[in-house]
Amino acid sequence: MQQKIFYVRLLLLLLMPACFCHSAMAQKLPADTVKILKLQAPDIFKARFTTSQGDFVMLVNRSWSPAGADRLFQLITSGYYDNNMIFRATKHYVQFGITDNPKLTRFWSKHPLPDEPVLQSNLDSMVSFASVGANGRSNQVFINLLNHPGLDTSSFNGSKGFIPVAKIVEGMDVVRKFNTQYGDDIMYKNHDSLFLKGSEFLNRKFPGLDKIIKAEIVKE
Repeated sequence: MQQKIFYVRLLLLLLMPACFCHSAMAQKLPADTVKILKLQAPDIFKARFTTSQGDFVMLVNRSWSPAGADRLFQLITSGYYDNNMIFRATKHYVQFGITDNPKLTRFWSKHPLPDEPVLQSNLDSMVSFASVGANGRSNQVFINLLNHPGLDTSSFNGSKGFIPVAKIVEGMDVVRKFNTQYGDDIMYKNHDSLFLKGSEFLNRKFPGLDKIIKAEIVKE
């Protein structure tokens, strides 16, 4: 019963939709944002994330989730994750994917991905997109810090489980160092401000948060 309650609570957080106000739309989109949507990822690629705690490397396998891999490739290539705050960090997972440009965050949220089969499991070090329900993956990802196989089959708002798209192959010790002092409070208690103001709000109200300084494709 306790495990079931945990997964319900986790689902509600991972599926929590973004809320935007028109006043947040003053910032402009980068000129090439729409073109980025057409990029297709290589079959396998690595991405290095430089953070306030050090570097970690993500291995993305397109066969696990073609649409998800393409989206990660698009987001990383465009610099979307640069200067992202790690706005959720607990003993179970870390999550990021909200920028300091609400219009840019909204753009990607408005281009969700189709659901795909769950071919891998949400085990320790696996990376999946957060979702708002059926066909609801867009720009936020989470890294599992423990084994969460229940997420493979979780059903909520028409969703069919969280779909792993990548695995952290270097630097999990770095990921485990991210500051957990705020836990889930930012999502629970500051949801609207988080999506309305992004990193500016996080930097001001939660100065202890870790951040992604830069994310880039590893050239091999």
